[in-house]
Amino acid sequence: MSSQKEGGTSLLRAWLIVLVSLLDDALVLALVFLGLWYFHVEITWTIILVIALAIIGFFFIVHKAVIPSLRRRRVTGREGMIGLTGWVTQSLEPMGMVMIGGEYWQARSTEGKIEMGEEVEVVGINGLVVEVRKK
Repeated sequence: MSSQKEGGTSLLRAWLIVLVSLLDDALVLALVFLGLWYFHVEITWTIILVIALAIIGFFFIVHKAVIPSLRRRRVTGREGMIGLTGWVTQSLEPMGMVMIGGEYWQARSTEGKIEMGEEVEVVGINGLVVEVRKK
């Protein structure tokens, strides 16, 4: 499996984003423990174990929910259009019209002439013109 999905974020970068966002939480926790130590409040091993298990549980949830969502391929905008399929509604010679996702788009063929009714795949976008090839 590749370390980066097309249009997504690499696993390392996703974890760095999560860890940086957790730094403030770690700082607050450290300040709480430092304050307790400063005021001579003793913390039992049971409390330390419960806090450790809560942190481990939190990281498990982050690993299962947040990291995959950060790595997911973008589904909106330019990046979301690449790879979608549609049908030619007006022959591409090389310009014409296609229907993609229920919308009509001006299209340019990257492979020469494509007849009406053929299935095409979006390979790029140039302004409001999609570039397509035969599927």
